[in-house]
Amino acid sequence: MQVLVRDNNVEQALRVLKKKMQREGVFREMKQRRSHEKPSERKTREKSEAIRRARKLARKQAIREGLLPAPPKKKPFERKPPLPEVKARVPTT
Repeated sequence: MQVLVRDNNVEQALRVLKKKMQREGVFREMKQRRSHEKPSERKTREKSEAIRRARKLARKQAIREGLLPAPPKKKPFERKPPLPEVKARVPTT
């Protein structure tokens, strides 16, 4: 896994690396490997993960074919325009 560091911005590169690792499931796998998992538990976990993946694939296929309504789309985040600067008044005496 590779992440480019641009303009010596290590914090941003770390954020990108963490997001990639999260997407790949590295953290989940590390958590599972902390303790021993019985073979029977491993089989049931892998079977339930396979069922979840199959259901997700079937749901996406049904949405593509028009059998299920598509989920509502999220609105993109809109930034508010900056507030106008207020100049301080200098009291005249």
